[in-house]
Amino acid sequence: MGSAIFQHIKKFIDWGVDDQEILTPFLQPLSVKKKGFLLEQGQICRANYFVVKGCLRLYFIDIKGAEQTIQFVIENWWITDLTSFLFQEQSEFYIQAAEATEVIAIENHRYDEMFQKLPKLERYFRLILQKNHQASQRRIKFLYSQTAEERYRNFNHLFPEFVQRVPQYMLASYLGFTPEFLSKIRAKK
Repeated sequence: MGSAIFQHIKKFIDWGVDDQEILTPFLQPLSVKKKGFLLEQGQICRANYFVVKGCLRLYFIDIKGAEQTIQFVIENWWITDLTSFLFQEQSEFYIQAAEATEVIAIENHRYDEMFQKLPKLERYFRLILQKNHQASQRRIKFLYSQTAEERYRNFNHLFPEFVQRVPQYMLASYLGFTPEFLSKIRAKK
């Protein structure tokens, strides 16, 4: 169950078989069907999710009623609504499967005990949070400093696997334009 997550942790911190045995009871495997939800607006986000296989997205509904995707994650990435998760308050977001997805969940109420038993995991999660924050800042910069076509070309260059795996309307939402505009950009190739 946990081999993917254990390999990922090893990339960031010193990690052994004894650590894996201690962590295993904290890990909850879940399956989500394509278009299924791990979180819906108004719910409290009770877990942090590690993607073993598949693709998830974090999105909200804007004032015009349109979906605005703010994050995609694939294998070996983490996703949660951090504010809802940390403060156990109602979420303003949805976490939805863009394809059939297998995740490992670690529930909020288990974190203190997990960190007591495995203090080195605090460093791991800090490093993951830093990478996530850096990616969010870059995305915001691209939204404000690049044309729509530049955003698509840049994203396609950096993350070609997403362009192939994610439905066009979700990708357009993430890049800040309509699916019709994305079709026009792709037709220019």
